[in-house]
Order: sequence, then C-alpha cells, then structure tokens
Amino acid sequence: MSSSPSNDQNDYLPVYLDALRIDTVLDFDLFLNRQGQMVLYRHQNLPFTDRTRKGLLEHRVDRLYVPNTSRKNYQRYIESSLDQIIADDSVPEPSKAKIIYETSKNLVEDVFANPRLGGNIQRSKKMVEHTTSYILRGHEAFVHMLQISSFDYYTYTHSINCCTFTIALAQRLDVKNPSILHELGVGALLHDLGKSKVHARILRKRGPLSRTEYELMKKHPVWGAEILRETNLVPPKAYYPVLQHHERMDGSGYPYGLRDSQIHLYGKIAAIADSFDALTTRRAYKDALDSFKALKIMRSKAGLFDQGLLNEFIKLMGPAETKDDALRTANKTAEFIV
Repeated sequence: MSSSPSNDQNDYLPVYLDALRIDTVLDFDLFLNRQGQMVLYRHQNLPFTDRTRKGLLEHRVDRLYVPNTSRKNYQRYIESSLDQIIADDSVPEPSKAKIIYETSKNLVEDVFANPRLGGNIQRSKKMVEHTTSYILRGHEAFVHMLQISSFDYYTYTHSINCCTFTIALAQRLDVKNPSILHELGVGALLHDLGKSKVHARILRKRGPLSRTEYELMKKHPVWGAEILRETNLVPPKAYYPVLQHHERMDGSGYPYGLRDSQIHLYGKIAAIADSFDALTTRRAYKDALDSFKALKIMRSKAGLFDQGLLNEFIKLMGPAETKDDALRTANKTAEFIV
C-alpha cells in the first residue's frame, strides 16, 4: 500500500463494500481510511475478486473510498450495477437502501449542476426504475429507505425523499402499472429541478425570504417544467408533480392557484410527499417537527391536501414503522419549504 496524496476525507467518496460486484474490473482506485490517513488499497483496472472481498471482511472493512477525481467513473459503475445489487439476496436490505440512497444523491447533484443535459435526465429515469423496483419488494424496503433518509434539508436529498414517499404512497393506493409508477417517480425526483435557476444565496438564506425573493422562488415549478420540455425526454404526465407540488386543494397554492379537481392525482400525491419531507427534515434556522406532529398539522389543514390521499399516507407512515423511529434517533428538525 502507498499513501494517498491527500488525507482530507472531503476529497473522497465513501463506497460500501456491498456496492462492489465480484469479478468486475474497477476503473477507479480504492483507498482505506487508516486512523485518519487515506491509504491506497487497490489500483484501478484490476478485477475485484471474491478473494479480495473476503480479505476485506476478515479485517472488518465494510467501507472504502474513491477519490473525487474518479467520482464520475464510480458513479457510472454503481448506476450500472444497481439492478444486480437489488436482486442479490446476499446483500442485506439495509445495505441496498444505503447504496440506492447515496447513488441517487450523487445523481441528483449531477442533474442540478447540468439540468439540460439529456444524459442526466436519462440517468434519472433509470434511477427511478431502480428505486421503484426496490420499494416494490415490500414495506420493509420502504422502512429501510426511511431509516437512512437524510436528516438535513438539501435539495438533492429532499428530491430523493419525495420520490420515495411518492412511489410508496402510489403502491399503497394499489397502483401496480410500472409505467405509471415510473412517470410519477420521475416527476417526483425532478420536482424541484427549477430551483437550479434560483440563486444559491436565496436557496441557502438562513432567515425568511423577502417578498421579492419569495415571488422569485414561486417560479421554480414552471422553470422546472420548462427545463424538462427542452430535453423532451420525460413522459408527459411526469410534468404534473413538477408543476403542481405546491398547488393546494383550496386554490391557495402556486403557480396557477388550481383547485381540487383541477389538480392531477400526481400533483396531489407530490404535494403531500413534498410537504411532509419539508416538515421532517432539518433546516439551518428552524427546528423540526417529528412525524406525528407533522402529520397532525397536515391533517388539520383540511383545505390544503386531498384528505383521502392524506389518510392513506398517514397509514403508510404508521403506527409502528413510522419515520418517527429514525427521527427520534437522529433528533431531526424541520420546517415547511417554499
């Protein structure tokens, strides 16, 4: 082994051992963290063998590191391996959830960095297929995704959480058609894409937005739909979660002030998922609500959400396997987002 040029962990991407497929050739170097020192373990372009894996397990290594300079190579590798990982019964379910979540986070970051790149949108569609495939394995899979969901609000992780909630709620509504789950999931994953046009200063502002800033922020659903139309790569109905996740049943939402039947089913589902995650993830300037309080508030605002869908979402989140388990453990905090 040889020492790495950098010992700053921020210069590396953590990699779960379960994410590395046996007998595949890795086009990225692998590093180990030895008491804060990043040490080269394995050069790129070498096959990752069963013997290699067993050797790491014998030394209780379940996580390695890839230099950020090789991030694209690793991301391409893991995205192409997800279907095998999900189908591999030897990979523990919690590990599958972690791998899917981290892979999705890195993907969404790429999408927001270059939202008009058709390749990124195509990758998002494939990612939704993997996420849907995993969640459809059963309620336990959904619980695992909840348990590792981010406890801090970031646009990337918020997008993943909303996609997870949306697909799970649709499944609870007995939606089984893969094409419907896919177009709904794609819309949910990309629902905040328009925020890529909002200045980071506004997105990261620690206090309340000014009236001008709020009016600007309210344009993000329309901007998101415009970006997707430029790519012309997503199904037509996938636009509904993007355009309508801030519409409300009583007409008080935006951008169009739609009411009740004017809002598509996908928009109603996305509104519930978006609001719940905004309430139950931490922001820098405001404490959170736990799952019970968040759902109670949403239930009390009868004019905002479709009550039938909200009732099913409440059942999805409880009673014993609610997000509260993860929230209490991590002492999560949250607030509504615009």
